[in-house]
Amino acid sequence: MNVLITNKQESILSGLDVEIIKTMRGEFDAEEIIGTFSNFFFGRMILDLTAIRDYNNISNIQKLSIGLPVEKIILVLPSGGEYSSNIFLSKLISMGFYNFTTNLEGVKYLLENPNTYKDVAHLQQLETPIQPAMIMPQEHTTTEIESPQVISIPQIRIIGFKNITDQAGATTLIVRMKKELEKYHGLNVKAIEVGKRDFTYFNDNTLVSINKAEFLPELSRSGGYDLVLIDMNDLDENSVSEIYYLIEPSIIKINKIVKRDREAFNRLKDKKIVINKSMISNDDIAEFAGESGLKIFSAIRPFNDRSNDAVLTNFLTRIGVIHVNN
Repeated sequence: MNVLITNKQESILSGLDVEIIKTMRGEFDAEEIIGTFSNFFFGRMILDLTAIRDYNNISNIQKLSIGLPVEKIILVLPSGGEYSSNIFLSKLISMGFYNFTTNLEGVKYLLENPNTYKDVAHLQQLETPIQPAMIMPQEHTTTEIESPQVISIPQIRIIGFKNITDQAGATTLIVRMKKELEKYHGLNVKAIEVGKRDFTYFNDNTLVSINKAEFLPELSRSGGYDLVLIDMNDLDENSVSEIYYLIEPSIIKINKIVKRDREAFNRLKDKKIVINKSMISNDDIAEFAGESGLKIFSAIRPFNDRSNDAVLTNFLTRIGVIHVNN
């Protein structure tokens, strides 16, 4: 089920033959679009760039990248001029917009074959990519880039954590990992949360809170660290090559996620699933794995985040961050 927001380019999209559950025509503030669709379930959003009021101001597009799932948005750009320029497209990619085109055929293609970062990497070259490149066929891109923006990413290990059930504890886990690795193992660790400001509650000015558009530039400033831990939230999963998916296996939270999306667990097969904040027994974990079809990578018991004791040794060893001699 798709939504359509059009303005000056409505004639381009008039031949679109897909199911549309909601259409908006005209010019809208970014906040208005976010307010309308932030809690609205949709498959894809076809968004005419000119429907964003003051779209010449890049910050208005950036607001959408923070307030809506960018992986679901297809941007229809005005053809020619600055909107096909190297600089503008690089800015879109930095915000997480990987699906953009100037014509109806491009929209149809992207509806069936949505891009990931890998598909548009040739439009924003990295000296050290954070994932392997898989280039989209050139005929489907919006424009040719002559001088792509270069962002240098240090050669360090980057690990992402993503909550699957509500409040599965990624933020607290990352903060605790950082403290333990620095205190007990002498590592220099950077912790970044994307799209939220929950780190502010820990009163630690070494913790970094950013929006999605700032992700790659922030990584480029991570030289000298041994490890970077990412609280991903809605960051595109293709932005980080090593991800652990956190589940708190209470009945109510499992039922909530299944009710929202019956295919959620199917998409998590072969992912690294971590049972977090779990009070259930090993037998119950095995039963949950059998019922859900998931492979449980590790389980972390609840811990007191005020304690100074090392409580994550087993998990840190499991993921190869530290090595414990028997």
